[in-house]
Amino acid sequence: MKVLVLNCGSSSLKYQVINMEEGQVLASGKYERIGEQEAFLVHNVNGKKIKIENPAFNHTEAIEFTLKQLINPEYKVIEDLSEINAIGHRLVHGGEKIAEPVVINEEVIKVLKECEDLAPLHNPACILGIEACKKVMPNVLMCGVFDTAFHQTMSKEKYIYPIPYEYYEKYGVRKYGFHGTSHKFVSERISEILGRKDLKIITCHLGQGSSLCAIENGKSVETSMGLTPIAGIPMVTRSGDMDPSVLTYIMKKEGISANEMEDILNKESGISGMSGLAPDFRVIEEESVAGNERAKLAIDKFNYSIACYIAKCAVAMNGVDVIVFTGGVGENQINIRKNICKQLEFMGVELNPDANNVRSKETKISAEDSEVEVWVVPTNEELMIAKETEKLANN
Repeated sequence: MKVLVLNCGSSSLKYQVINMEEGQVLASGKYERIGEQEAFLVHNVNGKKIKIENPAFNHTEAIEFTLKQLINPEYKVIEDLSEINAIGHRLVHGGEKIAEPVVINEEVIKVLKECEDLAPLHNPACILGIEACKKVMPNVLMCGVFDTAFHQTMSKEKYIYPIPYEYYEKYGVRKYGFHGTSHKFVSERISEILGRKDLKIITCHLGQGSSLCAIENGKSVETSMGLTPIAGIPMVTRSGDMDPSVLTYIMKKEGISANEMEDILNKESGISGMSGLAPDFRVIEEESVAGNERAKLAIDKFNYSIACYIAKCAVAMNGVDVIVFTGGVGENQINIRKNICKQLEFMGVELNPDANNVRSKETKISAEDSEVEVWVVPTNEELMIAKETEKLANN
């Protein structure tokens, strides 16, 4: 079976074509700047990275052009598009209605639309991707794997908010959590490595968006993101948790609307907002090392918040066996991992500095006498989505 995995952002499209029989990635890539004349595709195939500049003014055009590259004679991936047996979509917010991977139908699209307010950067793009696929490949089975689904095992006292209960009953206001596909993949992989399922694992998915998850015996019991992907630790442009009165105070002082405040929290906050620098984590960290005080403050805040949430996750499980770093920042930023773990020495965490000198490689980075094992495990959300899609297609 060949599965096409799609991850639609507001102006981007990530994809992989996976041969499930062999677990082989036949092609992968990313279309960027969708909606602009300067849109381009980076297509990875046969060990080559090919950049193709091609205007794509919507997701349908981007998907159509991407599919053409799969059958392009120059670097053919498949003979014909009919070889694609199923399409797996990474979907973000399904509320309480969807707690597992699903075959996409009109009811699923309706749920995505109902939850648009809860994931304004993600759900509209997901819907565009689904509609584009329906137009381009109308007869191919489509499945959806929701970020929120993995966290539906949290107990109620962990996901309910201390506000009038009627808002939960009327609007579903509660903690949902995100990055579930990544947290599930990484936790299952570390269980395979260690040959145990009875583990208390804390997964740290750190990237443009970042979240942590406490996973006990394979189930999510606590996570950092909340009703929306803004919550939790500060991210590159997202604020993370704060005193809610900060928002109302600024809105009154500046005379700004709820929509404007939401944009500030999503796009102008986090370590970019604190540092005053462009939203590029590598640049901000480099500036912090070079002596930029605000950049250093932003990185210190990021590290401290993660250490605090790791401790909270340990409380949720009454202990921890393994801490795992993943995501673009978690897999590659050596100093970030070092400085987070230094703040966890009270929990018996001790790094091996030489082992920690690694990027994007499955590695144990804790010292042998560390009471808690610490690992780097590269995530593979696309493979997890493909596996879930294969299961549904075979049912």
